Amino acid sequence: MSDVEKLIIIGSGPAGWTAAIYAARANLDPLVFAGRPKSQPSTILPGGQLMLTTEVENYPGFPEGITGPKLMACFEQQAVRFGTRIVTDDGLNPDVSNPDDGHSYKYQDCKSVDFSSRPFKVVAEDDKVYLAHSVIVATGATANWLGLENEQRLARSGGGVSACAVCDGAMPIFRDKELAVVGGGDSAVEEATYLTKFAKKVHMIHRRDELRASKIMAERALSNKKIVMQWNKVVVDVLGDDSIRAVKLKDTKTDKESELPIGGLFVAIGHTPATKFLDGQLDLDSKGYIKLKDPYRSTTNIDGVFAAGDCVDSLYRQAVTAAGMGCKAALDAERWLADQGVH
Repeated sequence: MSDVEKLIIIGSGPAGWTAAIYAARANLDPLVFAGRPKSQPSTILPGGQLMLTTEVENYPGFPEGITGPKLMACFEQQAVRFGTRIVTDDGLNPDVSNPDDGHSYKYQDCKSVDFSSRPFKVVAEDDKVYLAHSVIVATGATANWLGLENEQRLARSGGGVSACAVCDGAMPIFRDKELAVVGGGDSAVEEATYLTKFAKKVHMIHRRDELRASKIMAERALSNKKIVMQWNKVVVDVLGDDSIRAVKLKDTKTDKESELPIGGLFVAIGHTPATKFLDGQLDLDSKGYIKLKDPYRSTTNIDGVFAAGDCVDSLYRQAVTAAGMGCKAALDAERWLADQGVH
């Protein structure tokens, strides 16, 4: 079975590349499906959510901060340095010698998998089938957005729109300004509460007249003097050229439109884990996140298949926690392969 890979890693965010680094250094010769951003439907966003982050200030080791794309390019370069291979359109590794160049976006996406028998099958976007003794799923989760053109434009350019307050809220561009959080669940309350540490005022924009958050979380928001509720409102446009200056709101009961001047917008309406391509072959929770057999390990319900990063973690969703999970998955895969006599 010389044509069977020891380990295939699906995903190229912090979890995927960290798993690749550890696996490559353990002589597992990992093969990575890094995905592509424009494939429809796309299994993987190459580089993960950090590709949408202009400045990363909370990842250890970068005291001056680093852009999300450059950080992920460095991850990739390190993985390739130790022998990680990447499935591309022409079958060759892209040139990753200069992290400033970013990604080539010639990667192959993973279309489907078959974990029903061994060796496992991983089907590429071009329908080529790859066989593997073990697989790490590290496909991440995508933030749910409002779907507005200006929202996406300002999110990508660092113009004051974000989907992660913990990641970006402490940045200078948001300090001492009036900010807004869209959403009404526990995550939205957590984001709004966190932002009150830095903001002059935080507006919570919710389409209903009561929060969906748990009672204790709702009370936390309603009792915070820095949080102002914008009930029965939806955001219909994000205003601003280079940076956000306001949002246009529409009242869900009267249809009346108004402008709310703000210096930053945080969208907290949930995340969607990239697990649909698994087609039910791994146990998932009610939100689509992969269930682990042991919360302290990376093992799934199928022996030899491991999972790491935001496709597992609906709570923390941080680059550093995803990287740690990728490390665990690689170590678990290495030990499992050794037990199977695969060297």
